[in-house]
Amino acid sequence: MSGLALALVLAAAVVHASWNYVLKRSGGGVGFIWLSTLFTTACYAPLAIFVALSQEFTPSLTQLGIILVSSLIHTIYFILLDRGYRFGDLSVVYPLARATGPLLTVAGAILLLGEHPSPLAIGGALLIGGGAFLLTGSPTKLRSRGASRGVAFALLTGGTIAGYTMWDKQAVAVALIPPLIFDCISNVFRNFMMAPLALRQMDNIRHAWRKQRKAVIAVALLSPLSYILVLTAMVFTPVSYIAPAREISILVAALMGTQLLNEGDTARKLVAAAAMMLGVVALALG
Repeated sequence: MSGLALALVLAAAVVHASWNYVLKRSGGGVGFIWLSTLFTTACYAPLAIFVALSQEFTPSLTQLGIILVSSLIHTIYFILLDRGYRFGDLSVVYPLARATGPLLTVAGAILLLGEHPSPLAIGGALLIGGGAFLLTGSPTKLRSRGASRGVAFALLTGGTIAGYTMWDKQAVAVALIPPLIFDCISNVFRNFMMAPLALRQMDNIRHAWRKQRKAVIAVALLSPLSYILVLTAMVFTPVSYIAPAREISILVAALMGTQLLNEGDTARKLVAAAAMMLGVVALALG
């Protein structure tokens, strides 16, 4: 991986963990997510229009279809992630989701893209799995209704991460859709997809705006920024390198959850997060 790609991915990881921290602390909800997506479109649309005009880019119907599918996967991702945070700790849900994503992405890269991981990469996958198990705690804890539901949503979220990572790699590297334009149009599609559900909960929307306005705007600005950085790196870097490397955010989120949200079990969670971080580094190097 080139120095530029690594810098983009590391910056994206810090930004990504930060907006997840804000989402968890705010309490989230469909109204919150829809408002933040609406603000994202308003904030980034002028930049996207400028890029489109400067590059003389007009999306074809095929490219719009590619973006539409990506938007659907991302919408499911946001809903599952929000649900996970309602039932589980940030320092559990976030690492599990982010660890599952690269594992499935690497598997998909092998089966669908013809990539061949080395023994080092396989060792990294085992580290991630072991760290994830340690993070979830004892089998007794997993039988707790709230904990098990949080873990289940985290794993489902990881599946959507793998899905949109492989799909979006093809969008920017093969279909040649500029990352900023790709993300902006995706947000427009997501606004329409979530509108029927969100508008039935106007009380939640009004509450999010009154009580969590700063958090809504923060997520609106940080969420697309983190992914635009990743998409930019994907243009010139194999997805089997990008997907694992960006999971350095696992350790950042674990630190935020234990130090800022007082979620407890600091030593165990940090050891688990460190194991997963070493695992994704091994995947990237392999």
